[in-house]
Amino acid sequence: MGSSHGDGFVWVWWGLGLLLLGWVVVQVVRAVMWVWWTPRRLERALRQQGIPGNSYRLLFGDIGEGTRLTEEAKLKPMRSFSHDIGARILPLLQRAMETHGKVSFTWFGPYPRVSIMDPALIREVLSNKFGHIRKPEPTPLTRFFLTGLVSYEGEKWATHRRIINLAFHAEKLKLMLPAFSVCCTELVSRWEKLLGPEGFCEIDVWPELQNFTKDIISRTAFGSRFEEGRRIFQLQEEQVQLAIQSVQHWVIPGYRYIPTKKNRRMKETFREVSELLRNMIIKREKAMQSGIASNDDLLGLLLESNLAYSSEKGDLDKFRMTTEDMIDECKLFYFAGQETTSCLLTWTMVVLSMHPEWQERARTEVLQVFGKDKPDLDGLSQLKIVTMILYEVLRLYPPAVFLSRSIYKTMKLGEYTFPPGVRFILPILFIHHDPEVWGNDANEFKPERFIEGVSKASKNKLAFFPFGGGARVCIGQSFAFLEAKMGLSTILQNFSFELSPAYRHAPHTVLTLQPQHGAHVILHKV
Repeated sequence: MGSSHGDGFVWVWWGLGLLLLGWVVVQVVRAVMWVWWTPRRLERALRQQGIPGNSYRLLFGDIGEGTRLTEEAKLKPMRSFSHDIGARILPLLQRAMETHGKVSFTWFGPYPRVSIMDPALIREVLSNKFGHIRKPEPTPLTRFFLTGLVSYEGEKWATHRRIINLAFHAEKLKLMLPAFSVCCTELVSRWEKLLGPEGFCEIDVWPELQNFTKDIISRTAFGSRFEEGRRIFQLQEEQVQLAIQSVQHWVIPGYRYIPTKKNRRMKETFREVSELLRNMIIKREKAMQSGIASNDDLLGLLLESNLAYSSEKGDLDKFRMTTEDMIDECKLFYFAGQETTSCLLTWTMVVLSMHPEWQERARTEVLQVFGKDKPDLDGLSQLKIVTMILYEVLRLYPPAVFLSRSIYKTMKLGEYTFPPGVRFILPILFIHHDPEVWGNDANEFKPERFIEGVSKASKNKLAFFPFGGGARVCIGQSFAFLEAKMGLSTILQNFSFELSPAYRHAPHTVLTLQPQHGAHVILHKV
């Protein structure tokens, strides 16, 4: 009897051992498929169609080489104030295109990324008319700070897009203007205090304009002062730096579960940001239910749109954002809403310092429209020269230097057929600087190319897409452009500026295109 009982235990352990062995074998096979078999199969499929590219390197692909080239480029400041910045910003892609041609591929880990430089094909990718293309799955790393609408697909994306669209409607944006104006006044006041008795001073406008746009997004998103949202911005900036430092390691399966110091800190910042936003949202919901909250900021408008949309659909649970959804969208407001406009305004001040004749033309226009009065919506719509300048800066220095898309079904694009697993990279920066599209002066600052609008600025009206395109075009682009127009107009009304001898022209990317050593200018009171 005892022997029979013991034999039963042996068989149980044998069975568990075989199950474990089977699970291990399956995981090993999946890992081999992911890091070796599938990348080699995709590489063959691309080369058989005549698409050249870099050879695959196990697991990491070109990540290590790309990091090395980027770090080398960052150590070499540009010799002049040239706007030809492609080789410094995307050196791996630049070298691949010089070696293999405009249609070629590089590797992001085990994923081949095919460069698409033809604006007509880019339009097909962004319109996604066959439904075979998606944004790449957010990595565990980017989920810490790039969440919300930008990361969703399918019905959830469509629902969120409709709800958020209501909050970003042109009529709603008018409600934001008083907050914009207050922030502009405070910026001018702060800069005036820095001026010496001679009426000028040297200042790094990059952190100044970051604080300015942080203040705006805090006021317009949550009706709070920048000081109250300071902690969220600090945490998000820390998350970005941690992500950049960890990008190579997070390609390794399971790395995120290793309790390293950086991994623990990423999780801590994620929880703290979520908790801060959750408290804001719950507090506002209670205030709205009590009838004491205003709906003139983005959070109020978002909560109002969420309720209106779900009521219209007749299902308050299915067609609505949860509190966690709201947290994700607010993280996106905070990150994208501040980052894009601070980059645009900074590069605009740098470029107008390099081209003082355009700075003077813009100031003359602003003073003709507003005098010394605060800019208003009607007047901002009349600014033709300022608009041309902002477009040209977005062309030369787009905040996002490329977009990425994944194929999940076999599809034909142009003369090629791409299998699932391939990714497209749409290099905004290179397309915006392409002489075949913009002419031989593509690397020169010439705002007059936009005198008849975007559609006639180049040989192909699809070649300008600093905010993306198609159904997923940036939902906050009107907000960002209005903010930039008002900010620049206010600065031009009050100051002239020139580059400081301390300025070093060194654009680089930290998710967005930024000045590596700051943007030092000398301000003069007008």
